[in-house]
Amino acid sequence: MSEEDYGRFVDWDQMGDLAKSGEPSKLDCRDPRELKRLARQGYWSKNHKLRAQVYQQLIKAVPCRTVTPDAAVYRDIVDSVAGKKAPTSIPLPEIVDGTPVPKYCLKAEGVGAAHKIMSCVASQFPDISHCPALPAVTALLLHFSPDEAHCFEQVCRLLACNEPGRRMLDQTFLAYESSCMTFGDLANKYCPAAHKLIVATAQDVLEVYSDWMSWVLGDLPFSHAARVLDIFLVEGYKVLYRVALALLKFYRKQKAGQQLSSGQDTAGVRGSIQAFVQGVGSFVSPDKLLEKAFAIRLFSRKQITLLQLTNEKSLQQKGITVKQRRRNVQLAVNAENFSSEIVSAKEMRDIWSWIPERFALCQPQLLFTTANHGCSLNRFYSHCEGYEPTLLLIKTTDAEVCGAYLSTDWEERKRGGSKLSFFGTGECFVFRLKPEMERYEWVVIRHPELASAIQAKSEESSEDGAPAQPQNSATSALPVAESGADPSDRLSPFLSARHFHLNSRNTSMFMAGNMESIIVGGGDGNALYIDAELNHGRTAHCTTFDNPPLCTENFQIALLEVWGFQDAMSS
Repeated sequence: MSEEDYGRFVDWDQMGDLAKSGEPSKLDCRDPRELKRLARQGYWSKNHKLRAQVYQQLIKAVPCRTVTPDAAVYRDIVDSVAGKKAPTSIPLPEIVDGTPVPKYCLKAEGVGAAHKIMSCVASQFPDISHCPALPAVTALLLHFSPDEAHCFEQVCRLLACNEPGRRMLDQTFLAYESSCMTFGDLANKYCPAAHKLIVATAQDVLEVYSDWMSWVLGDLPFSHAARVLDIFLVEGYKVLYRVALALLKFYRKQKAGQQLSSGQDTAGVRGSIQAFVQGVGSFVSPDKLLEKAFAIRLFSRKQITLLQLTNEKSLQQKGITVKQRRRNVQLAVNAENFSSEIVSAKEMRDIWSWIPERFALCQPQLLFTTANHGCSLNRFYSHCEGYEPTLLLIKTTDAEVCGAYLSTDWEERKRGGSKLSFFGTGECFVFRLKPEMERYEWVVIRHPELASAIQAKSEESSEDGAPAQPQNSATSALPVAESGADPSDRLSPFLSARHFHLNSRNTSMFMAGNMESIIVGGGDGNALYIDAELNHGRTAHCTTFDNPPLCTENFQIALLEVWGFQDAMSS
């Protein structure tokens, strides 16, 4: 086939340099590692015909269900499904949730073809209830398809992929919503400066992050989106997270130094990011975008899948189902019902933006306060045990405010008997609010080189040098999950120290307590030490969080509160 045969739907005048056919003209490679290297390098991106052939090769190799609709099926059903309407007047299927077809470099005929193809896809996959990425993927593949039937078959193969552990396109609202939560978790961890900007300017951070997929598949210019597709077809879903995080970093860089109004409405921030992504080609090349994306030292694909399963389970517990079409599940701290003697509703909302997404769906619930329950460590434990996670807030007599997010039930301290022993997970963090706001996470999150996890597959270890799925660790104070356990019941990848071979025990000393004191953070000092009377405390640099003192090093407590997480959706 000629170049034009693979570009029937393409407006070549809009393709620019991509319309030129440079070297190479063929690809003789089957080795997965070499394919990964070539995809990231953009080996086939300079030759339209070669790119189309590579896509065909890669998609044909995707393991699929036994019965997967092919080109012949499309030719049989297209007239009965699409009828004789003008293609562009064919309504979008409900499963795309109103997401329009991005034009990219398609002719009007190509946009109409995308409508027909998606209607036929929806008729063949009645189990798909939500797939907002479908329009962009269909439009991209149409640029490299000789006809509609060929494109239909490629889309169906991606949707019918049944390889264990391989994720291609979200097909339910539950999967999509959990991907948004997972992106929020990743942005919180890996783009702290950009995340801080979003928190400062948007009313609803989670709603902003719900657009993450459309930034990559829909808003990116064609030249950038096609390079992402090159890698996506080789490496899978994780590259979408990478590129979206890179876009967030570039967005923050562009906004640095600009006067921004705090509390901007969420729609304004969403529109601002969308406009930025749509115009990103004027100052960020595809190579530069991908370089930024792969410079981010993400955790392994297996661990991100585990985090996504954890978020899915949280949504299911809140009533979100696989068959559900759409529901606004994003909640912020309700200012009308919130009352603390230490922080304002705005400050609590800022803290809420730091916590894992599955708990951000909850409302704060006051469990303990020295103002009502007195200064007794025994009463502290009796009111806090049975709740997980919890948020500790401290106000000193010097009006300084600091605290900690504690991932694990305080009842875990009893496992060590009378001996003071550390427990908890790497999702714990410490922070200060006054005189200035700052969070300090587990040091391993910021410095993965401090831990080397067991690699489940040698291919994972070559992916980006990040920690992979752990098996066991002598440093863990928590029991190891049985190998046959449901993976959604395990802790997320940011949690258990057993996920990592840590170079030092000091890097996993999260929380500890007995009847004499409670401690947060350890190794060369404690981030927080509070005595049995909940009256005096100390703060210092500690290895676990690599934090400076959170307030005056020796302080007196004016007020201490502990907050739990109430499931506002079910209540």
